Amino acid sequence: MNDPTPEGDPEQRRRIARQFIEVIPHARALGMRLDQLSAEGAEISLPWREDLVGDPRSGVIHGGVISALMDTCSGAAVMAHPAGAHSTATIDLRIDYMRAATPGQTIRAKAHCYHITRSVAFVRAWAMDDDESRPVASATGAFTVER
Repeated sequence: MNDPTPEGDPEQRRRIARQFIEVIPHARALGMRLDQLSAEGAEISLPWREDLVGDPRSGVIHGGVISALMDTCSGAAVMAHPAGAHSTATIDLRIDYMRAATPGQTIRAKAHCYHITRSVAFVRAWAMDDDESRPVASATGAFTVER
């Protein structure tokens, strides 16, 4: 029997997650682009822009921009999960910054929702520039599951 709800239709889940991301004002203002979305997770990129720089002397993107990117990508992973949510909000997000992003390079975040309960989803995420072997930051988070 086919389930007409979004939980039963992977394409419908992806469409809802895309719409969710596209209506977030800060995601649009920062220039985030949804590159990949599947049951396995999400990938969002953010091109380097001068107005996102936190230290004008070095040209390094502000850590808050990286944080917003990882948070948004993690929420997208929750929304795209087969047992995911119609909407979600961040409960907790721990970010470990490992190095400065290389000035001028696009930053990409990848997130994976690895466990989901009735009301909470758990996510791991990474942010990287062109050197994927050396992440800029990693994150773990908990997100609400609104069904």
